[in-house]
Amino acid sequence: MENRYHELAKKWLNNTITPAEQAEFAAWYNKGQDNPIEIPPTFAENDEALKQRILNKINREIKKDDSRVKKIMPMWLRYAASILLFAGCFICYYLQTHRAVKSNVLTQQQKPLKNDAGPGGNKAILTLANGSKINLSDVKNGVLASQGQTVLKKDKDGRIIYEVPGAKGVDSSAIFNTITTPRGGQFQVVLSDGSKVWLNSASSITFPAAFSKTERKVTITGEAYFEIAKNKNKPFKVVTGRQIVEVLGTHFNINAYTDESAIKTTLIEGSVKISADAQTAILKPEQQSSLFNNKISINTVDTDNVLAWTTGNFQFEKAEIPSIMREAARWYDVDIKYEGEIPKRRFTGSISRSVNLSELLKMLKYTGINFKIAGKTIVVTS
Repeated sequence: MENRYHELAKKWLNNTITPAEQAEFAAWYNKGQDNPIEIPPTFAENDEALKQRILNKINREIKKDDSRVKKIMPMWLRYAASILLFAGCFICYYLQTHRAVKSNVLTQQQKPLKNDAGPGGNKAILTLANGSKINLSDVKNGVLASQGQTVLKKDKDGRIIYEVPGAKGVDSSAIFNTITTPRGGQFQVVLSDGSKVWLNSASSITFPAAFSKTERKVTITGEAYFEIAKNKNKPFKVVTGRQIVEVLGTHFNINAYTDESAIKTTLIEGSVKISADAQTAILKPEQQSSLFNNKISINTVDTDNVLAWTTGNFQFEKAEIPSIMREAARWYDVDIKYEGEIPKRRFTGSISRSVNLSELLKMLKYTGINFKIAGKTIVVTS
């Protein structure tokens, strides 16, 4: 079957495709793709160069098999709203010119899913030391509150910034705040030492309004990415359940969702020390530790995949369907239900987190899995 569509692709590129073949090709392509794919002008110097690049891509993808799945998403393409990559050994074709003019091969359209869910956004609740709560999505930019000697501000980029303008006032190192994102939410905070934290959906961070003179320590749930301000005299510690991550100044990501099988810590730059259940491990850049069944293991990973959420993308590499659906549930604030046996397939691909839920599900249909949306529940069937 692959060879058949390869042949049709060649004919389309060479303008030798018949009307009947064009209809066949369009029916195959539009099974899961009904939006134009915009390719930038820089993709090719002219139409012929563009055609050659498309054909080269087709040749490369058809030669792949399950044992040779690899990264396939150029940076500019990650931001396209609806682009299927591949599941197993078969890939989509890029069927759009650099002028973003939809080809006449793309003539068939799919009906939109009912009860579609929109993407998440910047949403969080700040809980102050006295228990009062501030909806960070609603408040205007500027000063929000004071916690001891620390002033809380919301900047023009929507971040919450903790500033300690001087030593006057009550010591705020014993005053703890918590920022919590709901499902379908994400948020950024700049701590009193200048360290930056990105919270993913369904996550939280608890921290002092100002750090003490000897230690910087926070507690998180869910997933967070850290860029720690360097201070060799004051280590920074992140507590997640049984695990403690200790750093002096570095960039790293922690995934500690309770519905995931392991706590995963991924180092981007610098070094971190992992401690858990009387075990310790030192990570190097591009390494990831997994705490599973009271044991720490270390692997080398693609950090672009790990950090895709911080740049507004879903990015999967040989991901199982339940794992993908857990991410979808958190971001689109939906529940997941399986009818029959959970499909045992793996998927590699990328799509923007700004698209509606239906666009993500459309990608996954190429694995042979079907979905329906019933209210706020995604029903998965094989």
